[in-house]
Amino acid sequence: MKNMIALVAFTFMFSMQLSCAQIENTPAIKTPAEVLYTTELVVPDVEVPWGMVFLPNGSLLYTEKEGKLIQFQYGKKKEITGLPTPYLRGQGGLMGLALHPDFEQNNRLYFSMATPNDDASGGNTALYTALLKGALLRDVRMLYKATPDTKKGVHFGSRIVFDNEGYLYFSIGDRGQRDVNPQDITRDNGKIYRLNDDGSIPEDNPFVGVDAAKEAIYSFGHRNPQGLILHPDTGKVWEHEHGPKGGDEINIIEAGKNYGWPKITYGKNYTGTTITKKRSLPGMEQPLYYWVPSIAASGMAFVTGNKYPDWKGSLLVGSLKKSYLERLTLKDNKVVAREKIADGIGRVRDVIIGPYGFIHIAVEYEGIYRIKPKKSI
Repeated sequence: MKNMIALVAFTFMFSMQLSCAQIENTPAIKTPAEVLYTTELVVPDVEVPWGMVFLPNGSLLYTEKEGKLIQFQYGKKKEITGLPTPYLRGQGGLMGLALHPDFEQNNRLYFSMATPNDDASGGNTALYTALLKGALLRDVRMLYKATPDTKKGVHFGSRIVFDNEGYLYFSIGDRGQRDVNPQDITRDNGKIYRLNDDGSIPEDNPFVGVDAAKEAIYSFGHRNPQGLILHPDTGKVWEHEHGPKGGDEINIIEAGKNYGWPKITYGKNYTGTTITKKRSLPGMEQPLYYWVPSIAASGMAFVTGNKYPDWKGSLLVGSLKKSYLERLTLKDNKVVAREKIADGIGRVRDVIIGPYGFIHIAVEYEGIYRIKPKKSI
């Protein structure tokens, strides 16, 4: 009996230690005592912004989930026509946006969109490219569409980024089918993909030649990635994704790697029940960082340039749930501090660094803000 009690006590203490270890991975977030910046509304009256890019002429191009592509310059909005019709369901609509690395020469852009099937009874995320000619998209082409379609309205992804070699990466979520899609490389969804800029599949993609595999897959085991950027120094692709209740993650994406969802996770079901007790398994990657509780991470950018010298190298992540921009201080690829920026501003959907080095954040049902330092920060 004593041995049994001791075993129970040991199990409880081990569980508590594991829980504490998990929480220790999440430093307490701080609100600065002195706010050394202002938030300036640059683009007003935006419903649900999703992706943003600055064009070489300094104008801002952004997507709205309902299916609008807007160019903003000199205080005026101009809607770009020629978009396909999106599949508007739940979280789905017009989403990610990126420019070709040679946009100044070829005017080519890329966007991701929830796309309906022929009878509009379901849909899935697709990647498109087009030429921007004035206020019109021309040569609109679908490069990749995840299958099969589903009526589920969740976990579409989807961000887009080019690496330094010109390869295009994009994310698609698990579409609410966590036990079917993310761990199966013969199925779409729950993946990061890599293509050439014309939509063809690179010969060195990790699953090229693997029987029945989706050869565009670069990594798998993802839930709902809504952050995808390039590290300014290493050139590595960084990703973050929504966990369930707890367990939002940051990962450094590598070819062929399995990032675990849903076999391993630091989160629980929204009801509080257990998804899995496993936090690690052989052959599955641990996140660089995870949040407990979740912040509903969306959009991500590294601070570069000299506008915010004390923030340089920090990682910025928007929070949909907590209504702030989070600044993460990194040391040796570890998060050592967290800070709230623009606390209470609203659901932050995206964050980018503008051409003059200013941070811009897109806030749902508010607009697009610029963060201006008052003095050195």
